Parts: sequence; C-alpha cells; structure tokens
Amino acid sequence: MAGYYDVVLGLIPVALLGITAALTVVGVSLTTAVPIGAAVAIGLIGHAMFVNAPTDAVEESPNQPSRKRPRQGQRPPINAE
Repeated sequence: MAGYYDVVLGLIPVALLGITAALTVVGVSLTTAVPIGAAVAIGLIGHAMFVNAPTDAVEESPNQPSRKRPRQGQRPPINAE
C-alpha cells in the first residue's frame, strides 16, 4: 500500500511535467509554464517536509524503566536503583 510520502514522490514529476505540458497546450509560453509547474512541485515538497513532516519514534527517557518484555530465554534488565 502506498503511503503519503510515496504519493508525494510520485506527484513531484507529474506536477512538474504535467502542469507544464497542460499550460503549454492551453497557450501559456514555456518560459512561464515551467516555473509554475516547478512552484507546484516545490509546494508538494514543502508540504511533505514541514506541514506533514516525518517523525522519529518516541524514545524512552533514561530515568524510566523499560516497558518492553524480554524475549523468551532472556533475562529482564537489572534496575540498579
């Protein structure tokens, strides 16, 4: 299943080439159509980076004991407190 970032990566060239081609067919000059298509592609990249940014996994603080269960055959970590 395609995730959000897969869709964004697919839409970048589609926006750049598709919008440029569509505007050129409509009658907009190529020197104007390319920057408009590029602006849409940059907008997609900006949205993916800043509005819907990827997040890191939440790390546990060193003061909190681990809540993970030990694997079978392993001992649980020793709490030195």
